[in-house]
Amino acid sequence: MLARHLPPGTAYLNVGHANLTGEVLAAWQGLAGARIAVLVHDTIPLDHPEFQRPGVPDRFAAMLARVGRAADLVICNSAFTEERLHDWLARLVPEASPATLVAHLGVEPAPPDASALPASLREAGPCFVCVGTIEPRKNHALLLDVWEALERELETRTPPLILAGSRGWENRAVFARLDAIGARGGPVREVPGLSDAAVSALVAGSAGLLFPSRAEGFGLPPAEAAVLGARVLCADLPVYREVLGDYPVYADPDDMYFWLQTTRRWAADIQADRRQGAENFHPPRWSEHFNRV
Repeated sequence: MLARHLPPGTAYLNVGHANLTGEVLAAWQGLAGARIAVLVHDTIPLDHPEFQRPGVPDRFAAMLARVGRAADLVICNSAFTEERLHDWLARLVPEASPATLVAHLGVEPAPPDASALPASLREAGPCFVCVGTIEPRKNHALLLDVWEALERELETRTPPLILAGSRGWENRAVFARLDAIGARGGPVREVPGLSDAAVSALVAGSAGLLFPSRAEGFGLPPAEAAVLGARVLCADLPVYREVLGDYPVYADPDDMYFWLQTTRRWAADIQADRRQGAENFHPPRWSEHFNRV
């Protein structure tokens, strides 16, 4: 069917882990001279099945095996993702050996627009921010532990923690804690659905971005926060070292006391641990990404 609509030698680029069924890939393989390139964002469903919905790891493994057999090129968003990809392909389809290429994603956050924030956030003063879906891998439970400790110490002086993201899956205990905090008007607030410009404004004006995620293929929020000049406290993951270098303060995602001490210090001193700023961080740009691809 594709041959009736596309010329020989057409390139198929898939960037979203979707529509990679056997039927789709076979159709492209049947087009004379067609080339198939797939962008792989991460292998987290296989590396960390404990954070997934039932059935997701098996479906992801089957998809990755199909990609390994059919793709001419697999584009990886980081060297860390490329390393994990090769490891999994060797296990799943040892006979497959597609070419791979690392092309970092562009880190170009939307220009901050404080007017896009809800009035209650504009008036709240400096707050701490965590950006992303509220799901187990992101480790929001650690931040709730930190804020419980801060609230015991600081009471009404506890700085706000804004969770800029929607609720995800398999996280009932965290959702119950958030419901309880919200019911009593506590210092942790969920704010889903913000525009990109509003998130940029929130992060740029924050006391710091907190990102205790246990696994990432790239980790866009900390990188965007660095571009915006915000302080970043994040888990010590290889991909952050690759992309962000020494810009963040790194921490064990299970060391609640270090996160508490750092957050307490940042709340007391807006300059504590502040890096030289975005001018000393050289983020990858989309033009570089597409030049690589």
